[in-house]
Amino acid sequence: MAERLFAGLDVSTQSCKLVVIDRDEERVEHTITVNYDQDLPHYGTQNGVIPGLEPGVSESEPGMWIEAVRMALQRLKKTGLPLEHIRCLAVSGQQHGLVALDSQGGLARPRSKLWNDFSTEEECSLLTSTAGGLEAMLQEVGNSQRSGYTAAKIYHMLRHEPEYYARTDTFLLVHNFINWFLTGGVSIMEPGDTSGTALWNPKTHEWSQCVLNLIDPGLGKKLPRVQPSDLSIGTISQALVEEYGFSPTCKIDAGSGDNMLGAVGTGNVRPGIVTISLGTSGTAYTLMEEAFIDPLGEIAAFCDSTGNHLPLLCVSNLANGYDACLEQFGITHTEFCRLITQTEPGNAGRLLIPWYAGERTPDIPLAAPVYLGFELTDFTAEVLSRAVLEGHILNLFEGFQRMPVTSEEIRLTGGLSQSEAWCQTIADIFEAETVPVEGEGAALGAALHAAWVWLKEEGEEIVLENLAAPFVRLKESLRKKPQPEHREVYRQQKALFHTLCQKLQRKEAEDLFVLHFNLAKPS
Repeated sequence: MAERLFAGLDVSTQSCKLVVIDRDEERVEHTITVNYDQDLPHYGTQNGVIPGLEPGVSESEPGMWIEAVRMALQRLKKTGLPLEHIRCLAVSGQQHGLVALDSQGGLARPRSKLWNDFSTEEECSLLTSTAGGLEAMLQEVGNSQRSGYTAAKIYHMLRHEPEYYARTDTFLLVHNFINWFLTGGVSIMEPGDTSGTALWNPKTHEWSQCVLNLIDPGLGKKLPRVQPSDLSIGTISQALVEEYGFSPTCKIDAGSGDNMLGAVGTGNVRPGIVTISLGTSGTAYTLMEEAFIDPLGEIAAFCDSTGNHLPLLCVSNLANGYDACLEQFGITHTEFCRLITQTEPGNAGRLLIPWYAGERTPDIPLAAPVYLGFELTDFTAEVLSRAVLEGHILNLFEGFQRMPVTSEEIRLTGGLSQSEAWCQTIADIFEAETVPVEGEGAALGAALHAAWVWLKEEGEEIVLENLAAPFVRLKESLRKKPQPEHREVYRQQKALFHTLCQKLQRKEAEDLFVLHFNLAKPS
């Protein structure tokens, strides 16, 4: 049995995943998943979230994540793997979630607001206007204030739950909270996940005293210090050594957010590689050596977990439209791919703007889908399937093209990455070679990061790309290259999509979406 093992935990919205790797033998030893809904039913969650809360509110109990970590470690112990051989463990966590601890280490607020909590729009507007507008906010924190980010969650607590705020000694992000548990009380932040607080500037690597003071002049005292991502923060607690058999020398590395460690797990650790995640929402991100600050504040300016930067685009709508299409026509994934072959790229000018649930990028919360060029006879399974496919990918590309990036290769994750139709159409629209990545990206990335940090601290300098390469499995059977014969039609389609999006983002168009919302909402 190898004596140099490394572990990665990914504490996501719906589940907790644990991956253990043998760096010397270049193999994954174990992968364990704990599903909150199924494995921890006493928390009563749906998709990891407490149901029945007010509109826009998305919360979970932090204790559920700790219990899931314990369950994963217990299952790992039962495999017979000698946990004393795990040299270092790193944590990946869902970004932006807020955990409040009191001075005794208890929860100052019993629940955590999650990344997809949209109840803080008013706080975002107040912070932005008081700071002097969007441009001033970008100067302060490199990002706009979004309800998903952490700053507005803290401000919301202060305004609406002052007793919880007063009780809070330390604010943590989700992965910092898991680190705090694993180390027995070490509170540290690192640049990657901290970038998404909208309190800290990823370009200057400093807290914004302006934004902190807008919330509360004493807020800085409730925030941990920020240290580099490529260092350990301590060793595993004695309690966990005794309970699971870890070595007392097992290090806990700083870890990061799920996007940062998802990049490591997909081999996105050098310029030119782009990762696209195809979930209910869609993300696209890439490593850059310099910070990219989007003047519109829509593309997130994040640091990565290696000392570089990770600009990230997120669109609200992706698999939601696709799933609805399958349900509408009663078809399978395979049948969808077959239907796509019955229409031509470009869909003969029939275009869908797929803003089914508002949209994050562009930032139009009340946006609705728009159909262009459809005749009455065009609402067929074949035509709509291609419109949905191309519309979602065009929507992702529309934001991505604002990044100063030349895509050498696109690596796909998420369930839709296994679809030949999605792989080929992404390759054609982005004009870049595209290939899916197999396995658990963020949890694997965390394990690789743990190995990288430990080896460096042991004096064994190693290039992260070389360390990750044997573990990143690309599904070569679905590798797709842009098809030259489709280049011109897709360039025309991208120009049409861009022009229509620009018109829909004007002030008068936003008023149209408000009128539509008022007409469509239940009486």
